[in-house]
Amino acid sequence: MITAKILFVFYLPSGGMETLNRQRCKALKKHGIDCHLLYLQNGTGMQNISEIPTYITNEDEEIKRIIKDGFNAIFVCSDIGLLQRIRTLGFTGKLIYEVQGLGSYESAEKILLQAKTNVVTYSNGILFPNTPHLINLIHAYYPATPKYCFHNCFDKDEFRYVSSEAPRFPIVGWVGRIEENKNWKDYLEFSFRFLKHKPDTQFWMFIDDTLGDPQERMRFNKRVTQMGLTSSLKLHANVPHKQMANYFSMIGDSGGFLLSTSKVEGFGYAVIEAMSCRCPVLSSDSDGVKAFITHNTTGKFYTNEKIETAVPEALELLNNDLLRTSIIEQAYNHLDVFNLDTYASEFKNILK
Repeated sequence: MITAKILFVFYLPSGGMETLNRQRCKALKKHGIDCHLLYLQNGTGMQNISEIPTYITNEDEEIKRIIKDGFNAIFVCSDIGLLQRIRTLGFTGKLIYEVQGLGSYESAEKILLQAKTNVVTYSNGILFPNTPHLINLIHAYYPATPKYCFHNCFDKDEFRYVSSEAPRFPIVGWVGRIEENKNWKDYLEFSFRFLKHKPDTQFWMFIDDTLGDPQERMRFNKRVTQMGLTSSLKLHANVPHKQMANYFSMIGDSGGFLLSTSKVEGFGYAVIEAMSCRCPVLSSDSDGVKAFITHNTTGKFYTNEKIETAVPEALELLNNDLLRTSIIEQAYNHLDVFNLDTYASEFKNILK
């Protein structure tokens, strides 16, 4: 029985937002909530979407037609101007502004300040994940706006470990865009340093090469060559989401790990996905990942902006079998915190 019909709106299907939208549509469907997606432009994540009504358009007439299709609520993520646009096009129902990520602390603060007039004028509230820097900023700048804060969801039964032949060399994985906040420079610097200790290590980077600044990609290519990493580094571009479970499982089985070098994360889906596939994670203390990682319990942290401190932590992950096994088991068990039913229950409170 359908109890509500809602629309999630974002720029394009890619990265963590694309994953979140698929996960929560599944969670909410079980509770009678009919979910639709609207992306303003196409993206590589479209290959991952099935069984969810999905629209791709940035044309006013098309958007007007879509939003008049009986939605009880529309959730607009990140796009400040779209709140006014949706109201102008005739939507009178509940309109919620959603915050996910927003990059560095400074970037998030700037965007939230810019968004304030539109959020206060056109929306009925603001939704954001349980991430310390976002919580602090939103409570500071939106004292009177209705606020809804809870963890994003993740289905560990669907995205899980896949058994295969273990690689004969350790692999250090990395997931992201070639851009400043994801901090590819520290990943390359770590690779350069780590090879001196484990010269047979391979470094796999999973990227979306349809996004990002071409100049940044040129700087990346130049740095790879300068550091002599060409033979140790392998780029995997635009991998379908389901296949990522195979790769994370292989990385874990190789004795390696996922390295997350982000400066700031709102949530960090790559981290939670690796954990679900029994792949341990070594991460910068990028705020959002505190929801998953407790140092030496469910993962490992290194000191922010001091990538050299990641090397001894990484060596311990490779060499201390007892600690490694404990981290893998406890990380997997911790994922129950993000289950779909808990998310749906929290989400229904917004609709009420």
